[in-house]
Amino acid sequence: MKASRIAAAGAVAASAVLVLSVPAFAHVSVQPEGPAAKGGYAVIDFKVPNERDDSATTKVEVNLPTDHPLASVMPQPLEGWSVKITKSKLAKPLTIHDEKISEAVSKVTWTATGKGIEPGFFQKFPLSVGQLPEDADALVFKAIQTYDNNEVVRWIEPQKEGAEEPENPAPVLALSAASEDGHHGSSAAEDASDTSRPAAEDTASATSSSDTDTTARVLGVVGIVVGVAGVAYGVVAGRRRVGA
Repeated sequence: MKASRIAAAGAVAASAVLVLSVPAFAHVSVQPEGPAAKGGYAVIDFKVPNERDDSATTKVEVNLPTDHPLASVMPQPLEGWSVKITKSKLAKPLTIHDEKISEAVSKVTWTATGKGIEPGFFQKFPLSVGQLPEDADALVFKAIQTYDNNEVVRWIEPQKEGAEEPENPAPVLALSAASEDGHHGSSAAEDASDTSRPAAEDTASATSSSDTDTTARVLGVVGIVVGVAGVAYGVVAGRRRVGA
């Protein structure tokens, strides 16, 4: 009886954990491909999951921050989706590479030309953006997700410090500190390539060292086994001689 109660309690606890963890995976989110350093450029991915069992996502709108406008925004072509770039005039022009910019991209809209994001699937929408602001630790993007049954989900609620996560949080991109030498990188691909080279060399070295250590240990164990077997054989042989 006691065992069955414990099992039932464990099942309830596991179900509660599952229910609480599901919404976290359903949020529209944004993550960089590689570092997203202040003052630099980065490729960022908006991950859009389908939360419905009977409808497909057919349109995704991402509103870019107006308090920190981005001068360069380039979408990556996606099969099955058309993309529209909307620009707006800036209240205060930006100066990038000694060039004044009076307008910037304020919204990017992807519209499905095929089936869209079907139930049980997600889609990533990449953007190459820059220059990232140097006076901010994060950028907030407001996203709107539309289903083929005309249902609209607005991922626009800000996360307030010390408060619980809102039901429909806006995607937030955390920015890392710029490198000390002032190099911000021209693309996530270059940063990833430069970072991966020493990592690959270290991995190869570690693997070689590990293989050597393993071989030495195996040979050591084999030597001990052979030595013990030799001693045992000598003892047995000695006893036989004495008995004879």
